[in-house]
Amino acid sequence: MGKKPVRVLVAKPGLDGHDRGAKVVAHALRDAGMEVIYTGLHQTVEEIVEAALQEDVDVIGLSVLSGAHLPLAEKLMALVRDKELEDLMVLVGGNVPGRDVEKLEDLGVARVFRTGSRFEDIVSFIEERVGR
Repeated sequence: MGKKPVRVLVAKPGLDGHDRGAKVVAHALRDAGMEVIYTGLHQTVEEIVEAALQEDVDVIGLSVLSGAHLPLAEKLMALVRDKELEDLMVLVGGNVPGRDVEKLEDLGVARVFRTGSRFEDIVSFIEERVGR
């Protein structure tokens, strides 16, 4: 029996109405052999964490273009801790200014992939960290 594929939840939190980038990243992760669950637009942090629990994922990837990445990540990471899901890796992607990367990592985000990041870098980071 082969190894279990990495499961990734790709989520679009908040009022952000643009999901082309999230869908392209989800497709690249699928092409790399990962199982990807896409939540669709306008998800609350609570809905995202609940979906991660229900789907038994290894990774949550938040795609944020709205500029609300810090409050969204802060709320999500607090909920992850409350539900004792510390083994769940959280990634943030999208329009994130360089000055906010360290702030996100301080909140517990494993890595920030800013707009223009290479798919190969995202895939290899997940594979190295989750490594099946």
